[in-house]
Amino acid sequence: MSAPAAAAPAPSPAAVPAPGARRVVVGLSGGVDSAVSAWLLKEQGWDVVGLFMKNWEDDDDSEYCSTRQDWLDAASVADVIGIDIEAVNFAAEYRERVFADFLREYSAGRTPNPDVLCNAEIKFKAFLDHAMRMGASCIATGHYARVRRLADAGAEGGLRHELLRGLDVSKDQSYFLHRLTQAQLSRAMFPVGELPKTEVRAIAARIGLPVAAKKDSTGICFIGERPFRDFLNRYLPTAPGPILTDDGRRVGEHVGLAFYTLGQRKGIGVGGQKAGSGEAWYVARKDMAANTLYVVQGHDHPWLQADRLHADDAHWIAGAPPPADATLGAKTRYRQTDAPCRLRTDPREPGAFELAFDAPQWAVTPGQSAVLYHGEVCLGGGMIA
Repeated sequence: MSAPAAAAPAPSPAAVPAPGARRVVVGLSGGVDSAVSAWLLKEQGWDVVGLFMKNWEDDDDSEYCSTRQDWLDAASVADVIGIDIEAVNFAAEYRERVFADFLREYSAGRTPNPDVLCNAEIKFKAFLDHAMRMGASCIATGHYARVRRLADAGAEGGLRHELLRGLDVSKDQSYFLHRLTQAQLSRAMFPVGELPKTEVRAIAARIGLPVAAKKDSTGICFIGERPFRDFLNRYLPTAPGPILTDDGRRVGEHVGLAFYTLGQRKGIGVGGQKAGSGEAWYVARKDMAANTLYVVQGHDHPWLQADRLHADDAHWIAGAPPPADATLGAKTRYRQTDAPCRLRTDPREPGAFELAFDAPQWAVTPGQSAVLYHGEVCLGGGMIA
């Protein structure tokens, strides 16, 4: 069935790379955002090929994994749009480049964000390389972000690429893309980054896409809807230890520091403890050497507030950090409002930076990403240490 004729929103010229061979490979995930991305590009005259990535194989036939249904949905979308689709298995690359790092970070007591690494290592590396072998000039995904291409005589090819927030602020995904390079952005398109989510769903419904009303996926892709602790317990050993309060009083026993994250309120195991203010308990600190978990009462406890942070493994999209006197905002977790801050870098430590915030930030968590912005431009970031 072919899609009915309809006017497609034209992206700004700066959002689209030079077509060249005009073949674009679109990562079709089985969701509405990538489906509409593929349709928009076909309407603009691109030779569109869909590619479904299988990144996880363990128990992919269980109630928690939607891989099979996602593949059926992606194939149905390709049929409606009238494009070819190929399925490719990146499970080995994902396990080596993303999941192994995920386990290492949790074992060290940190809380990683595997979606950040998945974008840098799988969707914009393994997938991009595969698309180039298919004769594509670029790739596209359903991310809510934008790319701006600026003339720059000093840049490779005479162009410098900026990563911008998606226009729908409530859906912006630039946070997860902050580790992309100039080379990766030069080959990337984000067609729905120019649209609000409501319009994306309206387009999908108008052209008869079977995923028009499909629920958005949430959480870590390989965990799905399963209980997180149950999943992690399959891969990491438990090492019980004491749970102490900020004044050193023992209030319980934890199952292993890897199974808790800073700011966590539910599932700590001390809910029946009546003490102090009577407010809710929160995970506030981990002492890895002593295998001790510290909890505090109250959302605004001082141990949950931080006015500065140190980050390692820094990556700057432009290739260099922004000037120290720039007016910047930072997110220390996804969906957080930008927090005004000051950046400090040291040329003797090029892979690190420090942020000093105008106001204390809540539950700044080691292993998460600190991502910096200058207005609508995502500058890059690093891993909170």
